[in-house]
Amino acid sequence: MRGSDYAELRAFAMIAEHRSFRRASAHLGMSPSALSQTLGRLEARLGVTLLNRTTRSVSLSEAGEGLLSRLRPALADLDAAVMSVASARGVIAGTLRINTTRIAARYYLAQFLAPLLMENPDLVLDVTVEEGLVDIVEGGFDAGIRLGERLHADMVALPISGEQRMMCVASPAYLARTGTPLTPGELRGHSCLNYRWPTDQSLYRWEFERDGQEIEIGVEGPIVVNDTDMLVRAAIDGLGIAYLLEDQVSDAVGSGRLSSLLTDWAPRFPGFYLYYPSRRQASPALRALIAIVQRAAPRLAPAETDL
Repeated sequence: MRGSDYAELRAFAMIAEHRSFRRASAHLGMSPSALSQTLGRLEARLGVTLLNRTTRSVSLSEAGEGLLSRLRPALADLDAAVMSVASARGVIAGTLRINTTRIAARYYLAQFLAPLLMENPDLVLDVTVEEGLVDIVEGGFDAGIRLGERLHADMVALPISGEQRMMCVASPAYLARTGTPLTPGELRGHSCLNYRWPTDQSLYRWEFERDGQEIEIGVEGPIVVNDTDMLVRAAIDGLGIAYLLEDQVSDAVGSGRLSSLLTDWAPRFPGFYLYYPSRRQASPALRALIAIVQRAAPRLAPAETDL
């Protein structure tokens, strides 16, 4: 493969990933017009349209979808090969691509960024934050971070947090108006703040457990969102009851802005894990991150950060 071929394919993959010439050009360090010309040469050489462009959007054509699905793992393997050459001379370089949720990025991954990059100044960490489940192999990621209960069996998983639990919360003002529910069943008489799963667009059914009794409840209320930070704010503002990870609301509970409810109904469950494919050898960059996580294992706890 000629160098120009690689540059064209890399440019196409970056545009397809970002769905934007402007963002892709910023990532690649080239102008949007130069990037457009590079893509044009690739399409002309292949004789097909890979991307459908309008003044407002960029989308993949059928041919583009097919090329991208095969190109992502190939580019990841090339990046790994380059990093391996660098590591042979004692330098970890290249790009480490991580896919994570916002909560995991803010409370857990963030605390590892400084030691990772200070120990490896030639490394670039490319973090994509999204809530839906993704195929990290198909997406060209080196690793992902998700809750342990949502991982596939063919992944190597390393704990990046302690155990988690959900917490039912509401503002003191809301509870003063409506009263405090004492059992999960009593939530049906309250305004509950709903979360929509980004993967399948279904509403999260609140899960409770006590003394071996498991209850799953579909709740109703004035808000449905797919952003948990909005749920925290809505609960603080007195709009209803929210059900969120304890890490997200512990500060507000500690300061008295929120009150915790049904605490004896909230079981603990496996926390966040850094995971990567078992069938692919970890790159030197990923091994460097793994080593830092393992060093931190005895003190895994939420980090204070304003990300």
